[in-house]
Amino acid sequence: MDVRLTQQYYTIGEVAKLFTVSTSLLRYWEKAFTSLHPQKDAQGIRKYTREDVVQLQTIYQLVKEQGYTLRGAKEVLDNDTKRHKKRKEVIASLKKVRGFLVMLREKLS
Repeated sequence: MDVRLTQQYYTIGEVAKLFTVSTSLLRYWEKAFTSLHPQKDAQGIRKYTREDVVQLQTIYQLVKEQGYTLRGAKEVLDNDTKRHKKRKEVIASLKKVRGFLVMLREKLS
């Protein structure tokens, strides 16, 4: 499923239509996946960002298309988050090393 995102915010009804699921399922997924937390306005109306919709797309694919249980989908998302965090740490470390090597090269020149 490929979702084209053109708006900054989406209501729960709009998101439910995108994925052809019920609004109650989306609310359930919000409770099950703690990383999913749409903003709510003063009236309590949910406003999903593009990032929220992308995360819902991932959840939808894992649960509805690939047949993962909610626990299994959570594990996949947690592993992806940990992998992303580790990748950022490695990149930061490599940037430090590169900065040091550039400085060293300049001193030797």
